[in-house]
Amino acid sequence: MTKKESREKKKPTKKMTIRNNLFERGIEARIVRRIVAIITLILVLAAAGTILGGYFYIKSALNPLDPDNNKQTEVEVPIGSSTTAIGNLLEEKGIIKNSTIFKYYVKFNNIAGFQAGNYQFSPSMTLNEITETLQTGKLVREAIFKITVPEGYQLDQIAKLISDKTNYSKEEILKKLDDPKTIEELTKKHPEILTEDLKKEEIKHPLEGYLFPATYSFYEENPSLDSIIDTMLKQTKIALAPYREIIAEKEMTVHEVLTMASLIEKEATEKADRKTISSVFYNRMAIDMPLQTDPTIAYAMGEHLERTLYEHLDVDSPYNTYIHKGLTPGPIANAGVSSIEAALAPSETEFLFFLAEYGTGEVHYSKTLEEHNALTKKYITDKRKESEE
Repeated sequence: MTKKESREKKKPTKKMTIRNNLFERGIEARIVRRIVAIITLILVLAAAGTILGGYFYIKSALNPLDPDNNKQTEVEVPIGSSTTAIGNLLEEKGIIKNSTIFKYYVKFNNIAGFQAGNYQFSPSMTLNEITETLQTGKLVREAIFKITVPEGYQLDQIAKLISDKTNYSKEEILKKLDDPKTIEELTKKHPEILTEDLKKEEIKHPLEGYLFPATYSFYEENPSLDSIIDTMLKQTKIALAPYREIIAEKEMTVHEVLTMASLIEKEATEKADRKTISSVFYNRMAIDMPLQTDPTIAYAMGEHLERTLYEHLDVDSPYNTYIHKGLTPGPIANAGVSSIEAALAPSETEFLFFLAEYGTGEVHYSKTLEEHNALTKKYITDKRKESEE
């Protein structure tokens, strides 16, 4: 056999080539299937492990954190705290394992009505025991004293309330509230509500309008002034929290909102629509018209006025809204939620004037000075004369 014949004999035929290729592909396919099977098995096991791990984690989070640990920890739940905030607080204090699990436990069980106060919890308590305690308001101890701050109160009145319940004099409290060092420390501690606006030279009392109207419970016989002030500022922070987005949308500052709200609060009567009063103030500012609100005159003079007379309107003060346009340098009193909401969502009106009817407090609105003067004569001047006769 020649070399040429030998080479031709060894040369694979087309059929053999196809058969070899199919064989090799079959091997590759089997390898790929094995790899896919292995990867799939790994993924299934991983998923199962994750699900199983999650199940056991959730199960453990629903159980007491430490069934054998009965050590009591005092937990203060501030007024207005959300379920999320309470859960975070309990997790931080080492009472529960996971605040998110707590939140969904509360949600899925339709639990509501948590009460503020000082509680005593331990890691051995179940979520059911914890939520029942929060619902019933079973406190660690009864409050030693309470301070109720009404809406519309000014800083000197609040100082008197604190003085009546503590060993601090009114003068001592006001000095503390106006102390630049105090303001500096509080601004750092509560930057969400206290800003550089408080440092304006023309502001009479930096914290005017920032001590929220509420009932405060205290559990020490002689709490420090710092702790009393801090408690009230925390409540202001809680009260404003739901409105942060709308405040940002309106491009207003907290200081501006509280200032406007304080003017509304001092002008409103029980029969007044705060949102309509708010619209009057905003309508005036829109046309560069002074607000001309009488409570600012009384605040500028530092005294209560039964009636604002023409001679009072010339008082030299940045708080005099008959002389100066726009908002006052700061709030003139604390404002409740209804006035804060009115400051953020005024009614849509064309009114520029309003007055409270003599004897009844009924509020009447008007668009022009002529209408306002007619209403003043009818509902104030004439009614006052009638009552004096």
